[in-house]
Amino acid sequence: MADPAQRYVSLEDFLTAEAADASGVRHEWVDGHVYAMSGASPEHGRLVANVLAELRAALRGRCSVRDGSVAIHIAATRAGLRPDVSIVCGPITKTVVEKNGRIEGEAITNPCVIVEVLSDTTERDDRGWKFRDYRTLPSLEEYVLVSQHDRRVEIFRRSREWASEVIAPRQLMLIRGAEISLDAIYDE
Repeated sequence: MADPAQRYVSLEDFLTAEAADASGVRHEWVDGHVYAMSGASPEHGRLVANVLAELRAALRGRCSVRDGSVAIHIAATRAGLRPDVSIVCGPITKTVVEKNGRIEGEAITNPCVIVEVLSDTTERDDRGWKFRDYRTLPSLEEYVLVSQHDRRVEIFRRSREWASEVIAPRQLMLIRGAEISLDAIYDE
């Protein structure tokens, strides 16, 4: 994953550069190194849009539901990651880069739910090192993985010691106390 020739980039420089970048390419910051994220397929985009719409409708007025344009700062593992969807209930806490009284970049530090839509290129990372990193966030209560290939969602909950709960077609899933239809996520 790492390019040995890549120079060290501070979190502050990463957040500032990301805020100024108009290219539309998303990046992640891992232990001082910046990595471009691969482009998403149309199916991935459709599923993310459906998840966002369902969660925003179900949690309106109770929680803030964010898309992948928002970075999550994980201080314990020195990472700035961009999940497909993140949820914060209550006040949002952030790492903020400020210069001359102006915010130059920021990342959320207290998501309670993170959702990743799996792809062939990201599934291993989403189930592996990213899940390990996310679990170090004291605020994280639920980690949700949405399959692109099957109508299947897995929910991992801190309260269940991160045991997997599989949601199948025609079932409802409970995310932050809100019932979401699995079928609504996969609807065209």
